[in-house]
Amino acid sequence: MSLFLMNRYLGEEEEEDGSVSKESRSQALLAKLQQKAKEKQKKSEDLPGDHLEQKRREERRRKRTSPPAADDINELKRTKKSVKERPRKKSPSGDPVETVSEPPGGGGAEDTGGHKEEEDSLKQSSETSHSAPAGFTVLGGFESRPVQKVNRVLPQWLAEPDVIHRDIRRHLVPVADVSPLSPHILKTLHTQGIMELFPVQAEVIPAILESATQGLLIGRGGYKPRDICVSAPTGSGKTLSFVIPVVQVLMERVVCEVRALAVLPTKELAQQVYKVFSCYTEGTGLKVVMLAGQKSFAAEQASLSELRGGVARSLADIIVATPGRLVDHINKNSGFCLEHLRFLIIDEADRMIDSMHQSWLSQVVKAVYRPGSGPEPGSMFRRTVPAHITAASLSPPQVPLQKLLFSATLTQNPEKLQQLGLHQPRLFSSAHSSTTPEAAAQKPDRFDFPEGLTEYYVPCTLSKKPLLLLHFILRMKLRPVLCFTNSRETAHRLHLLLQLFGGVQAAEFSSRLSPAERKRTLRDFEQGKLQLLISTDAAARGIDISGVKYVVNYDAPQYVRTYVHRVGRTARAGKAGLAFTFLLSVQEKNFLQMVVDAGSPGIQKQMVKPQNLKSLEVQYERTLQELADVIKGEKTKQ
Repeated sequence: MSLFLMNRYLGEEEEEDGSVSKESRSQALLAKLQQKAKEKQKKSEDLPGDHLEQKRREERRRKRTSPPAADDINELKRTKKSVKERPRKKSPSGDPVETVSEPPGGGGAEDTGGHKEEEDSLKQSSETSHSAPAGFTVLGGFESRPVQKVNRVLPQWLAEPDVIHRDIRRHLVPVADVSPLSPHILKTLHTQGIMELFPVQAEVIPAILESATQGLLIGRGGYKPRDICVSAPTGSGKTLSFVIPVVQVLMERVVCEVRALAVLPTKELAQQVYKVFSCYTEGTGLKVVMLAGQKSFAAEQASLSELRGGVARSLADIIVATPGRLVDHINKNSGFCLEHLRFLIIDEADRMIDSMHQSWLSQVVKAVYRPGSGPEPGSMFRRTVPAHITAASLSPPQVPLQKLLFSATLTQNPEKLQQLGLHQPRLFSSAHSSTTPEAAAQKPDRFDFPEGLTEYYVPCTLSKKPLLLLHFILRMKLRPVLCFTNSRETAHRLHLLLQLFGGVQAAEFSSRLSPAERKRTLRDFEQGKLQLLISTDAAARGIDISGVKYVVNYDAPQYVRTYVHRVGRTARAGKAGLAFTFLLSVQEKNFLQMVVDAGSPGIQKQMVKPQNLKSLEVQYERTLQELADVIKGEKTKQ
């Protein structure tokens, strides 16, 4: 093909014997190119135009004439050589004949556009005549290959945690076997009737105490102690796991300073942890203060510090706080000092990570390592922002800040955990006891459910939900029942409906109530004065409501973590419990798949026959009409 193009370009005919001299062809090609270059130059000089345009044309002309001519000559030589080596066809007489096509129209002059076409063709033949050098990849040779699946790889501390036994009842540990507990702690446990500790407590308490064996100033061996993360089922005793070691370590303090800070997502949960701390610090001289907005800001400020000799002195050793109130005191209370903080406890850690938009953690860290304050440089009590571990950073030693994280649904997303700035963390988990590290890495959202929990789902329609709840309470005699809705409006309407229907002692628990009203409602429910407590997810996180045997998800939760925390309000501390979830037909497939993927041991189907509800329908319809009038009256009052 290349030979055909060259002959067409030169306008020459093949000699009779089929042999063409290389020198004559090269000279003819060079002469032809030079002749065309002169013609183009003459035409460009005749055309009108400014001087700048003429210069540009001359530059383009030089690029087209000189370099292509040399390239074409070299290409001609290579092509002729390959043609000579190619086997020739034989004529009928037996003589070899080289087949060369004659150009159409003879050797007449061609237009200037032909020159560009021939030049491009020669360039293409030059590119195809060369093979790619060894060691280089030829671009453009695409192949259809299956994409290799990327396996999720967790950090070693997440993939290989310290395993905690799931079965609480079969792995109780006598208090005497957990060492070293102080006489005061042992006495308090005995007073509370606790003779055995749960598996999570038996594992975590010694680990925290070990990090403080050298006192408050330095960790073991002079190094900063490792942070502790605990992921265990609801009701497994996580609160005592941090209360006991923190109280025992701080009992040795001489000067009152804030050395432990527990941060919790809700006021109710903060109140619960505050009670446990107060119980175990009784008779020790340690002072516990709660900052959750249940008192005025001035009252909380007065409980934190006082002026003595013109200097603010701390009145608290342990603080239990919610994030919002804590940030208020850091920014507005000049007497609030965290420069001696030793333990930072983050309960319900996964929810606290999700609320990091409040920047509460960064403000706590800034308050701990506040520049320009504290002891003089070189002092034993000097605190600097942690950096890389070197000989210089360890001398002199300083008070470490150890983070303790606890949750039933602790995330395994390294990016989220990175926000907490953990130092060589150590994970205690029961979610890996029956899975390999590889399986745990590929299914990160698997959680442990309470051992004594039995789960059911009840297919229903939207209009039959209240009837089903009435059937469970009035016909099946279930009590006490903790019922969850997805909004406070639904909780309020359901509470009004049950009040109008009659026969059910029920109350609502949501943000519609004041803190004092919620506290009173929880107390009445725990004392057995209420059969049914209708709640939003305000009561789903961490709150230990004693005696809850049944949980009803009136509205199916959208997220699996919410489901885990809801059903975790029953079957606590190894006891038995039942959880029912009302599901619409459009919800069944996705919800059941979500629960199975989360690691549920199995959720069973519970059917309620329509004839079982017929006896309630007449009164129910009458109650709905009354409910409409009540809601209308409430709206007019607003």
